[in-house]
Amino acid sequence: MNADLASVGALLAEPARVKVLLALGDGRSLPASMLASEAGVAPSTASHHLARLVDGGLLTVASRGRHRYYALAGPPVAELLEAVARVAPTQPVTTLRAGTRAHALRYARHCYDHLAGRLGVAVAEALVVARGDSLEVTEAGAEKLTAIGVDARAGESARACLDWTEQRHHVAGQLGRRLLAGLLELDWLRRTPSARALRLTDAGRAALQLELGVTLP
Repeated sequence: MNADLASVGALLAEPARVKVLLALGDGRSLPASMLASEAGVAPSTASHHLARLVDGGLLTVASRGRHRYYALAGPPVAELLEAVARVAPTQPVTTLRAGTRAHALRYARHCYDHLAGRLGVAVAEALVVARGDSLEVTEAGAEKLTAIGVDARAGESARACLDWTEQRHHVAGQLGRRLLAGLLELDWLRRTPSARALRLTDAGRAALQLELGVTLP
């Protein structure tokens, strides 16, 4: 049986729907009103697009009181967005604000529940090595992660995720989720208003180099 790629392609063919998916790319659940604003469309139009995405299996929806909250339907949808981004042409940057936001996303961002971008690749290169189609935590990497409170074992297998801006792997899966959560808890990284982008703090800049041996990009 062949996969129905055309149905997924049809869902991604509408820019407003793509903006909704990208707004949820950090794994959060957001209300329809906020997603309408992110997509730049009227609430009624957003409702139509959200229904299409739910029916197509790309989003899930849950009711909380009077509001309905939407989220990506799991890591495979985030992986789909990354894969499409790797082959999609780059949108032209026409304003300073757009350029600043694009730079921030390329430097450090959420890829669903793990760290991506130039910083994500640099962190991976400091802690893991490639083993076939996956990554493996080095002995030194495990010691460094354990020292900062991130559960890791030498030889532990981690899922590799090909970064769409860097064309190199960053750490995904359970280890990637634990790693990002730990960096946020330590305040080495902070969330930003643009949601997907992450900001490296001054403390994080020093600590990633000193504690984890990361060569910062």
